[in-house]
Amino acid sequence: MPLVYQQNINAVTKLGVWNITEAEDFFAEKVMLQKEISHPHKRLQHLAARHLLTMLFKDFPLPLIQIADTRKPFLPNEAFHFSISHCGNYAAAIASKTNRVGIDIEIPQQKIVRLQHKFVTDKEKDVLCSQFANDTIALTIGWSIKEAMFKWYGTGEVDFKEHLNIISLEKEDNFFNAHCLLKKNGKIALTVSGTLFSGNSLVWLVS
Repeated sequence: MPLVYQQNINAVTKLGVWNITEAEDFFAEKVMLQKEISHPHKRLQHLAARHLLTMLFKDFPLPLIQIADTRKPFLPNEAFHFSISHCGNYAAAIASKTNRVGIDIEIPQQKIVRLQHKFVTDKEKDVLCSQFANDTIALTIGWSIKEAMFKWYGTGEVDFKEHLNIISLEKEDNFFNAHCLLKKNGKIALTVSGTLFSGNSLVWLVS
């Protein structure tokens, strides 16, 4: 069973990563496809991420998931707060019974470097590159941090460069904590955590 990473953040919050090696039938027997997805691999990622939610919490009510106008999946009664992400052959999910959450998993790639001017300031790039020698990895982590913040915020209409700010980052071994500021309808200080996992940037936010 390729649940390749799991962390219990606290008594009511868990995250996990699934390495997708199964065929679609494996997930389709367990998870109902809630929307039409024509691309086979994207459909596989969609099913794997939702199956992962039930691995974190066996009572997770998958059939009740709805999609907001912002494309954020949610549960109407907020029995769980949750966030999902996928890239390549990995699906990541985080769920909590009490806390708002956000998660992102990304493969470092040159496309993110080419788009850096759209989501990081020069000061933020200096913060990231001071901790990670490889600019591609550093900027991918910066994107992941902001993507997790965006998902945590949940209501859309956010400019990654203007409204989501990385103030500082502390790194120890393979894990890091980024101290951030969400500047939309006021200012909210947030701490975003993450690690490099199998060459990917895995980042999460619980608050």
